[in-house]
Amino acid sequence: MDLPASPRPARRLVLASRSPARLSLLRRAGIDPEVIVSGVDEEAVEAPTPEALALVLAEAKAAAVAARPEAADALVIGCDSVLELDGTAWGKPADADTATTRWKAMRGRSGVLRTGHCLIDTASGERASAVGSTVVRFGEPDDAEIAAYVATGEPLHVAGAFTLDGPGSAFVEGVDGDPGNVIGLSMPLLRRLLGELGVGVTSLWRP
Repeated sequence: MDLPASPRPARRLVLASRSPARLSLLRRAGIDPEVIVSGVDEEAVEAPTPEALALVLAEAKAAAVAARPEAADALVIGCDSVLELDGTAWGKPADADTATTRWKAMRGRSGVLRTGHCLIDTASGERASAVGSTVVRFGEPDDAEIAAYVATGEPLHVAGAFTLDGPGSAFVEGVDGDPGNVIGLSMPLLRRLLGELGVGVTSLWRP
């Protein structure tokens, strides 16, 4: 005898990102999204300010995935993060030397982590977008600590060359704002964007 199928959430959420940190944030919040990687060339995108760049990249990623047949009748969330320091947008460092140089510039200072969020309802074509901003206060790791951290490889794969959910957390004194936004996705902001499209976040929770 066939067993009854498990109940499914009222709507599908598709994460337009390969980021394991964003996926983990959603899962810890009770949401099991599908993952479809956008393939957007981040280096080819330009914008006048770090905040605008984060938003344009998020919108590009969400739109690229929303256009695919497998995202039909789903909610697609695209995100992208940059660290703003001295008015400059710092994404993922190109290599270890760049990561080292950035950390020496960041230590003992504060920057603003900007994460663009774009939500598209492929059933209706409606979209909502916004940028979350969180101040990050960096510690003062010495040169040897920076070298050891860069050697882990972690800084090369994340905006601003640091994380809050990995070894880099030892070098962050604190944040002013939503820490999830720094990790890669703000759940409170996602809830507000869902509300703008008439969707309750609880409808996405796993049964």
